[in-house]
Amino acid sequence: MSASTPFRNTETPLGPGATLGMLGAGQLGRMFALAAARLGYHVHVFSPRVDSPTGHVSHRETVADYGDTAALLKFAQSVDVVTLEFENIPVAAIETIEQFAPVRPSRAMLHVTQNRLREKHFLTEAGIACAPFAEVNSLEQLRLAITTIGLPAVLKTADSGYDGKGQITIRDPNDAVTAWKHVGGQPAVLEGWVDYVQELSVLVARSTNGEIVTCGPIANDHVNHILDVSRFPAPELAHIAPTAEQIGRTIVQRLKFIGLCCVEFFLARDGQLIVNEIAPRPHNSGHLTIEACHTSQFEQQVRAVCGLPLGCMQPHTPAAMVNLLGDLWQNGEPPWLKLLSVPQGFLHLYGKTEAQPGRKMGHFTVLADDAHLAARIAIDARERLRQ
Repeated sequence: MSASTPFRNTETPLGPGATLGMLGAGQLGRMFALAAARLGYHVHVFSPRVDSPTGHVSHRETVADYGDTAALLKFAQSVDVVTLEFENIPVAAIETIEQFAPVRPSRAMLHVTQNRLREKHFLTEAGIACAPFAEVNSLEQLRLAITTIGLPAVLKTADSGYDGKGQITIRDPNDAVTAWKHVGGQPAVLEGWVDYVQELSVLVARSTNGEIVTCGPIANDHVNHILDVSRFPAPELAHIAPTAEQIGRTIVQRLKFIGLCCVEFFLARDGQLIVNEIAPRPHNSGHLTIEACHTSQFEQQVRAVCGLPLGCMQPHTPAAMVNLLGDLWQNGEPPWLKLLSVPQGFLHLYGKTEAQPGRKMGHFTVLADDAHLAARIAIDARERLRQ
């Protein structure tokens, strides 16, 4: 592709042999690159990270800042389509790339999902239930929002934030000052507390021709705001599955989303489904699809952004996944043989060079006759790593 020729925005499928650009170089990009390679594609990853999880397994790697226009233009001219592994890519970087290669999901989609306030307004306008919320741009606004929303409530930065970062629970009006300092005085959203019985997620893929395939609901349990265990299928959620899937379809259709995204929900005690967040990329809870489903979330991402027919994401075997956090490394490298000896167990390590408490270093998936049994086996196996 020459520097003077903008990309051809066609719906022609990109077959094996094409080069797929990946923005971001963490574990999600790594698993995408592995799925793409199996299908015969090349992956060119772009990120500021040296010695990255994605770079280890990609065909080509560019290490540069997202503000490096020259590097972005060179990258854009080397690929056929671009996707991403996290949503907080600077808009200016995407605008630069779009001169020469399509970016999927689009800049318009990311404009909504990069900001919690815009996302909640989108959901409200679409008639989709989310937690009550109020915009907060000052300590005075926070105090007013507390009286409007009520307590307990959660204050979250409007931009960025994941795995509990950039957020704090407020239980007493006198904690407003502390909470405002905790989020750094940044533009924020105060969300009302949802009394829920289960957290869950639904994966939704939409291709260039509008084809949609869903997967879920997946049952999720968190510890310290970080996903700990996922189970699929979850028979106890079967009664709300059609509603959750339809909400996912509505979201990707209204946003004209192309790729693979995850919609996170709370199942409230009164039976209502509340959307917590939209992640415009593969999701931690979907890692178990690699072993449990006919098509993994990462292969589905490849298929969607390339305009291929979408695969079946139904599970062929019940499964559960547990995260492996950096805390497991406190006494050195964990004894992996204890996991590798588990029948129908699958260890995934992300190749990160430094283990830190709370950092996702890998995951472990177990297949079994039912997902609850798989979860018990996986949790027990992980616990043995500490012994």
